[in-house]
Amino acid sequence: MAHQVTPVRQARLGKVLGPEPTSVSGAVLLLPGGDEVSTRRPSAVLAAASVRALGRRLARAGRADGLAVHVVHYRYRGWNGNEAQLAHDARWATDEIVRRYGDVSVCLAGVGMGGRAALRAADHEAVNSVLALAPWLPADDVAAPPEPVRQLSGRRVLIVHGTNDERTDPELSFRFAARVKKANRDICRFEVHSDGHGLHQYRQEVHALVENFVMGALFGRAFSRPVEDALMAPPPLGLRMPLAAGFGRSLRR
Repeated sequence: MAHQVTPVRQARLGKVLGPEPTSVSGAVLLLPGGDEVSTRRPSAVLAAASVRALGRRLARAGRADGLAVHVVHYRYRGWNGNEAQLAHDARWATDEIVRRYGDVSVCLAGVGMGGRAALRAADHEAVNSVLALAPWLPADDVAAPPEPVRQLSGRRVLIVHGTNDERTDPELSFRFAARVKKANRDICRFEVHSDGHGLHQYRQEVHALVENFVMGALFGRAFSRPVEDALMAPPPLGLRMPLAAGFGRSLRR
């Protein structure tokens, strides 16, 4: 009986969210959440659903500038220790963006474990900005090296975390941001008071903040005053910036 070779899993890009631009000048890669350890294949439907609303909003906002927004579909659900497989897939996806669209700037935008992947994969030369929503970051461990931060030098970085998050520790993302700030002043972190991991309570404000940051980082649009203040403020102020209720409405005035 012939031996059957197990096919090698491949990461892939989802279809462009919204109408595909005729000319692409920037891209957002949406990195869904994942598990700390798992070799199971993720559900493409569930992964896309978790970031689709944000992706469609960004696609609408950046249509005139030539923005392409894709969901990254991982090979495995898990980070899996030193394999860092979600970060590996994020780098592959950035290579694929460059192959498809040429020399364009890329924003890595991740949720939960996808936030960790976005932060880790920022060393790709096409990446100019990183967004991490409620990122999963490892606790301090004297037996293990700390989560690296050098790859974020030269990138604009936004971290958003709910203060009542019971799945990923907001204090760990603050400590991480403080270490990044020592090497890269272009990082800010917003706290969403009383919100949980999914950031559902202030979803509209969070999405408005993300849109403002991404359009500014990729296309040079003006940052809102809160983002400007957070980027300029010394720690801890710029790393514990409260996200005000009604943020999106204030931008439309």
